[in-house]
Amino acid sequence: MATSVETALLRDIIGAAGGHDAALKDLVDRHSPADITRVLLNEITSRCPAPVNDAPVLVELAVHTDGTAPAPHYLYVAKGGPVRPAGRDEAFIAMRVEYDLADLVRELFGPVRERGAGVRGTTLFPYVAETSGESGDDAASGAEHIGTHFLAAQQGTETVLAGCHSRKPDLSELASRYLTPKWGSLHWFTPHYDRHFRDYRNEPVRVLEIGIGGYKHPEWGGGSLRMWRHFFHRGEIYGLDIVDKSHFDGQRITTLQGDQNDPEYLASIAEEYGPFDIVIDDGSHINEHVRTSFQALFPYVRPGGLYVVEDLWTAYWPGFGGNEDPGQDSATSLGLIKSLIDSIQHEERPAASGHRPGYADRNVTGLHVYHNLAFIEKGTNAEGGIPAWIPRDFDTLVAVSSGGAE
Repeated sequence: MATSVETALLRDIIGAAGGHDAALKDLVDRHSPADITRVLLNEITSRCPAPVNDAPVLVELAVHTDGTAPAPHYLYVAKGGPVRPAGRDEAFIAMRVEYDLADLVRELFGPVRERGAGVRGTTLFPYVAETSGESGDDAASGAEHIGTHFLAAQQGTETVLAGCHSRKPDLSELASRYLTPKWGSLHWFTPHYDRHFRDYRNEPVRVLEIGIGGYKHPEWGGGSLRMWRHFFHRGEIYGLDIVDKSHFDGQRITTLQGDQNDPEYLASIAEEYGPFDIVIDDGSHINEHVRTSFQALFPYVRPGGLYVVEDLWTAYWPGFGGNEDPGQDSATSLGLIKSLIDSIQHEERPAASGHRPGYADRNVTGLHVYHNLAFIEKGTNAEGGIPAWIPRDFDTLVAVSSGGAE
């Protein structure tokens, strides 16, 4: 879990990246360029796709501020492993990539910019094989050697630059990269997520996902947390699971251990880490737990935010507290979702009904339901309802309308 100092630095960087150039200058005045660069390098390595180059290469990242001499950093890129910081002598240097610190901060943590040129300097370091004096088969072999390493240099550089630029991959691509079942295996959720989340993508959001995955297996799960971190490039991602998943903690990812069916615990983490822009329930899928989590956490979703419930299929499965009869689902997750339709329309209920608006009535403003997936919009649901002077029965309405038209 990140320390308060690390979290404060990261928030300062993200805030400055979305502001005026003066905010970036102030950032460098208040924090060491070395500390800022460390955060940027961690971010780059977390976003790089899996390397495809067979021959290992180094990509040199040179970061400078206000005309100072660039500080070189080396990233090791090779098929079969993640991109990682390295020493100068671990492999040959494929390319030198030079950034002004402020430009790199904007590329990584500022609003998405589609242009990819004019933000960096690059210098190719061609691999030179010792082929002088060779002829015949030896020369051909040397040329092939150079070609192999040139391809590795190109592939390795592309891998690192993919982690540097402002443009972001498609959410379905990210789901496949980070091995989350939200696309292409169990579910087909990512087009819906993209539709509803795209407006938040440039904001410094706080996202809480219930359920990290992998159950008790120490190495499984965590894919969707990494996906959300990449997608929300300015956001903080929190994951809650009943099993300790702290090995997934990292820059902009914080894991929490607790029971999603414990409302007091949920309120405590929301007080500490919220309010949240988005909450996603991909936890136990037990119907009671889904309802408890919504009641406890929806008040901590900020106005304009979203609460998402996945895997609505358990509403029909008795083993999860569901009911096979759709007409008997008041205590299930789908029962909750259906009740929110009445909440959205609560101002139209007759006064004689004696209904007193609850929290959901006053704060749910929209509902979007797909196969096994629901998005609940948070806001102020107080448009006033149809005025009292409009007749409540059809015949009177027709009579009044006819009279007004004559």
